[in-house]
Amino acid sequence: MSRLFLSALLALTLSATWAEAACYADYKAKRDNPLRLHYGVIQLPEAACSKQAAAGVIARRIGADGWQLLTVVSVFDDSGLQQRKASAGQFFLRY
Repeated sequence: MSRLFLSALLALTLSATWAEAACYADYKAKRDNPLRLHYGVIQLPEAACSKQAAAGVIARRIGADGWQLLTVVSVFDDSGLQQRKASAGQFFLRY
């Protein structure tokens, strides 16, 4: 029984180590003619989990729909996700 427990504990530890941490950013963007603004929340790959790296990823994703990135407000993990949901509205995890 103790071998089974140790094996399960080892498997759990390894899977937690290999799992990627969730990374999100909130940002502000605009579109011209007519001027439109939006605030959004986006999930990022772990490699882009800094404001500087996030800017390029966000600009590419939202740019496909004609939006221009104004600023990356912050980069955060799962703990900050739900508190931003209402503010982001239709742009919550859209891109």
